[in-house]
Amino acid sequence: MYIQVMKSKIHRVTVTDANLNYIGSITIDQDLMDAAGIIEGERVYIVDVNNGERLDTYTIAGERGSGTICLNGAAARKVEVGDIVIIMAYAIVTPEEGRNFKQQIVFPDTATNRLIKKKK
Repeated sequence: MYIQVMKSKIHRVTVTDANLNYIGSITIDQDLMDAAGIIEGERVYIVDVNNGERLDTYTIAGERGSGTICLNGAAARKVEVGDIVIIMAYAIVTPEEGRNFKQQIVFPDTATNRLIKKKK
């Protein structure tokens, strides 16, 4: 048997753009992805703190140090520029692995979307 555990979280970043005319996904500053252990193309879940929307999509690496958080395609209708979102990724592990699993959680500055501290 396998279970899903939270693997990574980028906690409370500000949406910088919403691009309806794109095929889909979320573009995230590569520095934030690296800090959280999220790779390009990985499935992520997004929670909009402002309106309660929840959605899932895949990641596209944005320019390093840019602070970019851009919802693309249909997801762009679920958020507004300036909304605060939480981005989470999950892993499938055995229950034994899950008991000792260490999540990578990052806490960026919501004004700049730049990393201020990291919890393991």
